[in-house]
Amino acid sequence: MSWHEILIFGGFLVLVTFLLFLDIGIFNKENKPVTFKSALFWTSVWVSLALIFWGLIYFFGNQIHDPQNIEDLTQLITKYNHPIKIGTDHFDAALMVYQQNLGLEFITGYLIEYSLSVDNIFVILMIFYSFGVEKNYYHKVLFWGILGAIVMRFLFIFLSAALIQQFSWILYGFGLLLVFTGIKMFIERNNVGKIDTTNHPVIRLAGKYLSVDHEYKGDRFFIRKNNKLYITGLFVVLLVIEFTDVIFAVDSIPAIFSVTRDPYIVYFSNIFAIIGLRSLFFLVESIIQRFWFIKIGLSLLLVFIGMKMLIHPFYDIQTMHSLIIVLGILVGSVLISVFFPKENPVISNQVE
Repeated sequence: MSWHEILIFGGFLVLVTFLLFLDIGIFNKENKPVTFKSALFWTSVWVSLALIFWGLIYFFGNQIHDPQNIEDLTQLITKYNHPIKIGTDHFDAALMVYQQNLGLEFITGYLIEYSLSVDNIFVILMIFYSFGVEKNYYHKVLFWGILGAIVMRFLFIFLSAALIQQFSWILYGFGLLLVFTGIKMFIERNNVGKIDTTNHPVIRLAGKYLSVDHEYKGDRFFIRKNNKLYITGLFVVLLVIEFTDVIFAVDSIPAIFSVTRDPYIVYFSNIFAIIGLRSLFFLVESIIQRFWFIKIGLSLLLVFIGMKMLIHPFYDIQTMHSLIIVLGILVGSVLISVFFPKENPVISNQVE
C-alpha cells in the first residue's frame, strides 16, 4: 500500500466515521422508533451519497492508485484483471477508460451488496423479534453493529484480495459457494425461522466467558452491579448481529469480487452499502410483506454472480453487461412483487 493509497483510504474512513456519528449524534440521538418517512428520507440520503461517490470515482478514480504513465496503468489493469483494453499512445484517453470502468465496477458492486443486504435484514428482524428487543433500541444496536461491520469487512476484503493475488483458483471456490448459496436460498425461500435464544453459539460463549445480566431491559450495553461489570441482553443481541454479519460477508464479499478484484473498489462499495443498511432496515421493515419475490431475485442474483466467476476463463462478461443484468434482476423482483402481490407475510412481527 503506497502513501497515496493510504491517504485516500484514510480520508474515506474519516468521511464515513463523520457521517455515521453525525447521523446518530445529531439527527438520531434519541431512542425512539424510526418512522417510515424518516427511513425513506435517510435511505435517499445514503443512496445519494453513494451516487455522488460513484461520480467521484468515475471522474477521479485514478487518484486511488495514481498511475503516472501507460506502463503504470497497464500494470494496474493486469493486476486487478479489469475487463478493458487501452491504447498505448494517449495516456489521457486510456486514463479516462480506466476511470469509467472503475465507476461501473463501484456502482455494480454497490448494487449487489445493497441488494444482498436485504436478506441480512430478514435475519436481523428475526433476531430482534426473538430477543424481544424494543423498537426504540433498534437504531442504536444497528449503529454499533455497522461500526463493527466496517472493521470486519476491512479485514475480510483485504485478506481475500491478498489470497486471490497469490492463488487465483480461490475465485472458483467463491463461484461454487455463491451458486450453492443461491440454490439453497431459493429452496428455503419460504422458511421463516426463529433464533434460538438459548443454544445460539454466541449466547453460549457469552454466558461461558462473560457476566451477563439478562434482567436489564434498558438501552445500555454495560452496567455495574456490586462493583462488577456486566454485559446486558442488548449487548448480547449486538454480538449475535455481528456474528450474523460475518456469515453474510462470506457470501456478499465474494460476490463483489466477481465484479472487480481491486480491494479498494470492493471496500468502498461494500461500506457504502453497509452504512445505508440501517435506514434500509427500517424501510424494509415497514413494507416487508409486499416484496415477497425478492428472495427469488436474490437467489438468481447469487447464481448469476457465481456462474460469472466460474466461466470467467472462457467468457469475460463486461462490467456494463453485469450492471444491466443485476439491475434487471432487482427491478424485475420488485415489479413482480408489486403487480402479483402475495397475501402471506414474509416474516411475522409477533414473536412472544
